[in-house]
Amino acid sequence: MASPRLEPVLGPRKPHRGPLAPLATLLFAIISTLTGETAAQEDSNPSPLPPQFAYNYGETDTARAGGMAGALRAAGGAASAIYLNPANLGLTRVYHIDALAQFTPEAGRHLYGGSIVDSTRRFSGAFSLVGGFQDSDGVDRSSIDVRAALAFAISDAFHVGLGGRYLSLQQEGLGVLGDSRVSGGLREADDPTQREALVNTFTFDAGVTVRATDELHISVVGTNLTYPNNGLLPTTVGGGIAWATEDFTIEADGLADLTSWSEVSPRAMAGGEYLIASRFPVRLGYRFDLMAASDLDPSHQLSAGFGYLDPRFGVQAAVRRTLVGPSATLIMIQAGVYLESLGLNVQDP
Repeated sequence: MASPRLEPVLGPRKPHRGPLAPLATLLFAIISTLTGETAAQEDSNPSPLPPQFAYNYGETDTARAGGMAGALRAAGGAASAIYLNPANLGLTRVYHIDALAQFTPEAGRHLYGGSIVDSTRRFSGAFSLVGGFQDSDGVDRSSIDVRAALAFAISDAFHVGLGGRYLSLQQEGLGVLGDSRVSGGLREADDPTQREALVNTFTFDAGVTVRATDELHISVVGTNLTYPNNGLLPTTVGGGIAWATEDFTIEADGLADLTSWSEVSPRAMAGGEYLIASRFPVRLGYRFDLMAASDLDPSHQLSAGFGYLDPRFGVQAAVRRTLVGPSATLIMIQAGVYLESLGLNVQDP
């Protein structure tokens, strides 16, 4: 079974001393330009983020997915599959342990967690735990997000997956409207001084991915399919189409967000990545968010990412920045250990 090299798999590679420092310097300059110019605009014309942006639609992005603006529902295996499409767990034969962190400075939001993925057999499994905090001087929210995913490779060309999710989200502070029903959190009936969880529920995702050829991937996926009917756990349906080789991936995704806004709202993403010298992934992506029936202009966002991958470990980072629309920055950092390089018995379906 062919496995894209961009997801590190079992097997040694030739040593290479590539231009890591110049590459990192170039990408850092791009990121600094994007964030610096928009930060100056914030100082001159500050505006609070819409809750959907502050909370990032309740989504967790790996550095790989973040660098491609989220366009990884068709080709994203390993840790990315847990959050975007559980059917993709079996696209690569890996045993990965990853740690991740995610930051949105404008919302004072920071997430930390990790995941473990075992797709060394036809039947794949994964587990993820992420905790986070948002706006400690304002709404003061905290969350625990637990996910488990299973996938089955019916054949080399047809993969199905199911992911379960439990989210607990608490609010201890007050929003812009003060101690009100709108921004004061949920009060307990027996003790109004205490707050109930804004979200305390289970939901699930489901996906299908077809490998029409070794390179062409097509996916359909739905998230939060119990229809919680709120913007903290938005129900979405969509998919993607990707062309993926060992060193190069390009993908376009689209989805319909059914519950974040007052009308069904489309989001579209496109991204690409290239593996330089079998070690250094470079990623770029673009995202369009219509934010239907809101009084805000559609959002246009640009992302970039880079990293270092070895058969035994990897370190990756990415940033996504709004160019038009609500001013927001999303920073993603990921580090992983690839246990299949220790000699686990990896079997093809």
